Amino acid sequence: MHFITALLAGLLFGLGLIVSGMTNPQKVLAFLDITDQWDPSLAFVMLGAIPVMALAYRLMGTRRHTCLQQEIHIPSNRQLDAKLVAGAVIFGIGWGLVGYCPGPALASLLTGHGSPVVFSLAMVAGMLLYRLLSRFMD
Repeated sequence: MHFITALLAGLLFGLGLIVSGMTNPQKVLAFLDITDQWDPSLAFVMLGAIPVMALAYRLMGTRRHTCLQQEIHIPSNRQLDAKLVAGAVIFGIGWGLVGYCPGPALASLLTGHGSPVVFSLAMVAGMLLYRLLSRFMD
């Protein structure tokens, strides 16, 4: 049952990314380019996600388990540190350079285009590099 709900949630999320245009790097880059021909449509996508998540978070309340009895993990650390800021900066630079972030890139893998494949491989390489370097940073 857990696999089916995870699959359905992933398909719904991927469909939402496709319908909203988040898997189109040209649309994302047009949204990020506020100096030329700015496309504000993705702002509406993001603004539409806020009340949906706020409602879900509110309904969750003080529950400790999901409907399928999986434990709910809410991070207790609310500190902004150098690692978090550096990660956000790297994410933003990557998003601005190629127009993909992880979810849309993975949803775009089946399009047959090379750019989401190259991005995904680079993303995995970056994750592996971080795991390697984090052993020496801590």
